[in-house]
Amino acid sequence: MDSVQVKIVPSLNLEIPQIDSLTTVLSSESKSSSRFPKNAIRTSLQACTLDAIFATIFSITTGGILLSNFLVELDASPVVFGLLSSIPMLVNLIQPLGAYISEHTTSRFQYSMLVYGISRLLWLILVIGILGVGWGLINSQQLLILTLVIVFLSHLSGGLGSASWMSWLAIIVPRSLRGRYFGIRNSATSLTNLLCIPLAGLAVSHWYGGTRQGYGVVLFVGIVFGFISLGCQYFKVDVNPQLQNTCIVYSSVSSKNELGEITISDMVSIPQKQWDDNIWKNSNFWIFILYFSLWMLAFNLCAPFVNLYLLETLNVDVGWLTLYSSLQAGANLLMVVLWGKLADKVGNRPILIFAGIIVAVTPLLWFGIANTSLDIWLWLPLLHIFIGGTGAAVDLCNNNMQIGITPVRNQSIYFAIAAAIAGVTGALGTTIGGFIAQSPQFGGLLGLFAFSSILRLAALIPLVFVQE
Repeated sequence: MDSVQVKIVPSLNLEIPQIDSLTTVLSSESKSSSRFPKNAIRTSLQACTLDAIFATIFSITTGGILLSNFLVELDASPVVFGLLSSIPMLVNLIQPLGAYISEHTTSRFQYSMLVYGISRLLWLILVIGILGVGWGLINSQQLLILTLVIVFLSHLSGGLGSASWMSWLAIIVPRSLRGRYFGIRNSATSLTNLLCIPLAGLAVSHWYGGTRQGYGVVLFVGIVFGFISLGCQYFKVDVNPQLQNTCIVYSSVSSKNELGEITISDMVSIPQKQWDDNIWKNSNFWIFILYFSLWMLAFNLCAPFVNLYLLETLNVDVGWLTLYSSLQAGANLLMVVLWGKLADKVGNRPILIFAGIIVAVTPLLWFGIANTSLDIWLWLPLLHIFIGGTGAAVDLCNNNMQIGITPVRNQSIYFAIAAAIAGVTGALGTTIGGFIAQSPQFGGLLGLFAFSSILRLAALIPLVFVQE
């Protein structure tokens, strides 16, 4: 008796794989990367890791403790800190538009070069602005406004490419290696942080022309490394988004003729729309979005203000903070590979719940910290090491879980929606946090830390219902 089997795979700009067995049926969620040659996958993953390393150097100079210290030098208020931290998340609203545009292009690589090239070029304007202050052309307040504008425009341009880049990476990395690969990749970026943050901090604090001018020099070096990271993307396998979202159906009718020979019917193509998943009916995705958005709101209530608390309230020197950041990166480096291997074995959700509870109560550990020798030499280093080790699990598993629960077709749209919603709630968190930090009736920064801890615990509740 004849049997009919249907095989559906998202088509890439590659040769169509042969059907090795009539009894094998692959779903639409099959590992797309398995259709790339092994050498191409290996080269792409190596290039992606190098891209991450050089991009990390760029990120060190355009954010984090160095940018925070630069803003303190410009007498920025807590509201400015909250606004500055909310910008990268708020511009995620542009991601659905970026995903839509990217799906109508023919090259992930070319689209990435365009949006990220513009994003990194904009920082050269800030380097010129820092020189302008030294020459007396603009004042500190104008430089502060210029910094906010550049941060906004740079992240706006980068936001147009985030979903496309994420979808590109999801296609390249084999599903069975995600935990291990992203663990190694994150470990490499942590090592980069470990080595480069203290070097950059020393360069800024000991620059003969002052810390402001020193930051300008370090920023320029970071921009150069940012463009080197874009060059690494040339060696990654390119993907045509339009072909990625086209479904190919192998309709194989197997039967035996009088000679006992097996025959297979022709391959046919069908429109993509007939096989598209309805995103609005994907309840598992929206439960994850509920968790992720609430987590971003709770986490960003206080996260942007930790450096402000250390720099302004406790008067800790920026040199110490760069050292602590390096220790945090070192802990992340050591733990992220272990978390990745564990995630491949037990799944991402159990790790997220376990590590999420720990990260949720972490803000309470800032209570009792002061600018004493014991805290400077012991408790602050230990606290940053603790944060780096537990935060590695949350960052890694959030990323892996988001990739795992989204369909391959139109994947960038799912990523864009997730980033846009979480970006809004995250930006709302930093904005609310900025006002709470300035309100004595709420207990200032320490009151904000306690409030954030409670909301983080509440945000973990929807995660229990997410099916990985």
